[in-house]
Formats: sequence, structure tokens, C-alpha cells
Amino acid sequence: METVGILGGTGPAGRGVALRLASAGFDVVIGSRDTSRAIDVAKSLHARLDGDIKGSSNEVAAVCDIVVVATPWDSAVATVTTLRAQLAGKIVISMVNALTREGRELLPLYPPRGSMAAQLAFALPESRVVGAFHHLPAAQMQDLDSGLAADVLIFSDHADALDHIVDIVNVMPGLRAVAAGSMSLASPIEAFTAVCISVNIRHKAHSYVKLAGLDK
Repeated sequence: METVGILGGTGPAGRGVALRLASAGFDVVIGSRDTSRAIDVAKSLHARLDGDIKGSSNEVAAVCDIVVVATPWDSAVATVTTLRAQLAGKIVISMVNALTREGRELLPLYPPRGSMAAQLAFALPESRVVGAFHHLPAAQMQDLDSGLAADVLIFSDHADALDHIVDIVNVMPGLRAVAAGSMSLASPIEAFTAVCISVNIRHKAHSYVKLAGLDK
């Protein structure tokens, strides 16, 4: 079984992904600039795990077989740039959304290359960047009893990497992978996260994306 590192994984979104990966049998390393915080967060995620969750530095997390970027959007590029050598040749999953809050709504921001996934792909020319985990409610991701049954849109310019992450997401409890297409879809997929969060703020809900009409 592959190991998965999560850069900046101490936040709610990173914790939810870590918990469900571990529940599918993967050994996970939650990385952070603050190693002691990562260790504390990892210790708090222990319910019904088939895999193991450990806390450490981002540098240690980057050594894992597959690496997820869950940092705030404005530090994502700087974080991966310092780890470029460790990430070379690996699948790097971007779950980063560039968003800003205005009143009760979240609004999308558009980086120079149109999306955060594209920014990371440019910063990591020797890695295979895949986008995933953008529209998931963090609270339900962290609660294995929430009844979550969400679809995860996945995109990449690397077909083999996309297929591999589809397989991984499909064994994570409560999630179904949907291969969306190439990196050209990164901008609208990331921007739609603002809609999801704004709807949940307005309705005090934990809704998520579910696509009807697919075969599986």
C-alpha cells in the first residue's frame, strides 16, 4: 500500500482527507511547518483506522509515495517550490482553492495561470499534478458517521496519474471518483468551490457535489 503525505494537512480539509485515506488502509503523514501541531492533529484522528496517521514536517510528508497539497492557496507555490526535488517523479494532488471572503460569500480568485493546479504544475515540472478534493465539506469528511456520499471531480494532463487517483478515491469511504478531464478544467472546478461554500454558509448546511446519471 502506498504512503500519502499531506502538505499543510493540519487544517479541516487536510484532516478530513487524511482520515478517509487512513480508513481505506493508506498510511498517511500529515505535514506542517509546525511539527508539534501536526503530531497533535494526527493523534486526534484515530477512529476506525485501517491505515496509520502520523504527524511530522512538510519535508517528511513530501517523501511519501503520493503527496497532497492542502496548504492555504497563497503559500502553496512557495511550499512546493522548496520541496521540488522530493516531489520530482511523483503524483502531486492539488486540493487548493484560491478564494476570498466578501460578506457571507466566498469569491474565486484567478491566479496568473488560471488555477492553483496550473500554478503548482508550472512550479513542479517533474511531477504529475492531479486536481481532486475541491468541493468536500470538511466537517462531514472528518465524521465517518456523517453519511457522506460525495463525488470527487478529478482532472489532470497525465492520464496514468488521473486513473491512479480515481482508483484511490474510489476506495475512500463516502467518496466516488469522477474523472472530469484535463488541466483545462482546473479553473472552473476550483472556482465552483466558492459556490459550494457560499451555499453552505447561506443555508447553514453541509451540502456537497453529487452527479446524477453516471453509470456507477
